[in-house]
Amino acid sequence: MKTPPAIRVRGIEKSYKDVHVLRGVDFDVAGGSIFALLGSNGAGKTTLVRILSTLLKADAGTATVHGFDVADSPGDVRRSISLTGQFAAVDEILSGRENLVLVARLRHLDDPGAIADALLARFSLTDAGDRRASTYSGGMRRRLDIAMSLIGNPPVIFLDEPTTGLDPQARIDVWQAVRELATGGTTVLLTTQYLDEAEQLADRIAILHEGTIIQNGTLTELKQLLPPAEVEYIEKQPSLQDVFLALVGPTDTASRAGKDSR
Repeated sequence: MKTPPAIRVRGIEKSYKDVHVLRGVDFDVAGGSIFALLGSNGAGKTTLVRILSTLLKADAGTATVHGFDVADSPGDVRRSISLTGQFAAVDEILSGRENLVLVARLRHLDDPGAIADALLARFSLTDAGDRRASTYSGGMRRRLDIAMSLIGNPPVIFLDEPTTGLDPQARIDVWQAVRELATGGTTVLLTTQYLDEAEQLADRIAILHEGTIIQNGTLTELKQLLPPAEVEYIEKQPSLQDVFLALVGPTDTASRAGKDSR
């Protein structure tokens, strides 16, 4: 028997007055996989994550997470997921260990100290565990934030642009943490605007553009959408960036460049 998807999205729509943010989104996410939702700023990635995590209601369509309908069984969905947003939600006055213990206590788990110590070790934060979170680097805060989201062992985790604002080494550290989540059986839905991030991490990549999924596949499948270029008789495979720009078009690139220059 085929295993049902950990996340199933069908025909999700969302508008704000006259602005159509999502225009009928469809995709499945296999259990224990990393699924990247790739798109430019304003493509609707965060809106979709908010719907799947029950923080926002869709105007139309259906979605299930871990077998529960997000509209009909929001409580069951919330017990099955964890959500990490674009900015680390840690208490900077507390130490790393105290942050973890606090969340474990709020979830009424046994032996919160042992849970905290295990997560500090898992995310290479043991040496910094007794330091205030305010002294952590951006990458350390993000790793602590992800560690906090794993308390209670949720089977599904949403990471909404988790490496925004991080330096290259911190991004690599977070990437490793995300890989370890999937290795441990956690289903990860990752939203990102960074092409290399999707290329490095995802088992499958869906490109969200103007509120719809315009392509969905493995990295290899997406690269096959463009013919290889030949340079001096050497075959060059298209990069994910080539695929993305060919599908989305040059308008988004020019728009982003204009924003960056302001």
